[in-house]
Amino acid sequence: MVQVKALACELPGRCQRPLARWSVAELAAEARRSGLVATISDSTVWRWLHEDAIRPWQHRCWIFPRDPDFARKAGRILDLYERVWEDQPLTDDDFVLSADEKTSIQARVRRHATAPPQPGRPMQVEHEYRRGGAWAYLAALDVHRAKLFGRCEAHTGIAPFDRLVAQVMAQPPYDRARRVFWILDNGSAHRGARCVARLQAQYPHLIPVHGPIHASWLNQIEIYFSIVQRKVLTPNDFPGLTAVAERLLAFERDYETIAHPFEWTFTRRDLARLLERISPLATLRAAA
Repeated sequence: MVQVKALACELPGRCQRPLARWSVAELAAEARRSGLVATISDSTVWRWLHEDAIRPWQHRCWIFPRDPDFARKAGRILDLYERVWEDQPLTDDDFVLSADEKTSIQARVRRHATAPPQPGRPMQVEHEYRRGGAWAYLAALDVHRAKLFGRCEAHTGIAPFDRLVAQVMAQPPYDRARRVFWILDNGSAHRGARCVARLQAQYPHLIPVHGPIHASWLNQIEIYFSIVQRKVLTPNDFPGLTAVAERLLAFERDYETIAHPFEWTFTRRDLARLLERISPLATLRAAA
């Protein structure tokens, strides 16, 4: 039993098998072929693996933190979610916005009209469609007020992003705020020191806060984008590109009537525990 479980925890390539991952049947066959057992059934292998919740036929993708300054950059964002900056509490006229782009939102014009649900039958959406163009949806979320700002642009880039910033910063309370923190990823439209200099030249009270690379999960606007994907864009059935923009912007207003700030519970302490747990794995991977 122990040897079969150990085999399940090996990548198939290490056993010279041309497989991406094991199935129960393949593990049973390999155990017999390699001489671990004379005979064994698929159901027995499944039962043994089930005891230790070993699922070699499943996989998930993830990225090891590769930014040497990951903890500091991530910690600043987590502090802002707790209304803290450089160990000092934020004041009532400090604001925190999370911003990004959701790209390539298509208008899929279906060949036949969508049929609404009926008793015993779900909504029916025609498989074939005509491409009606695509938007980039740029949005910013005030994380402590659940206030949204969005716009549809033909392309991403510095100019479209700066238009989103201007859209927000021209409105109260941000135009007269003490500080407005913008949490950003490292996309080309808002990357690095040039972005900081460009934005602060226009808005001296704006403080860009860049997260580590490959850390979009720290950016709360991504939670809103996932809601948009489920509630607004799935299924994708629009008469044209204008309808996409109209629905996206109308949903912002509808969402604000029911929205509350996200209950963000992941803190610096959780981050420290996470990095401590995965550090040995990262070391092993680098050595492999």
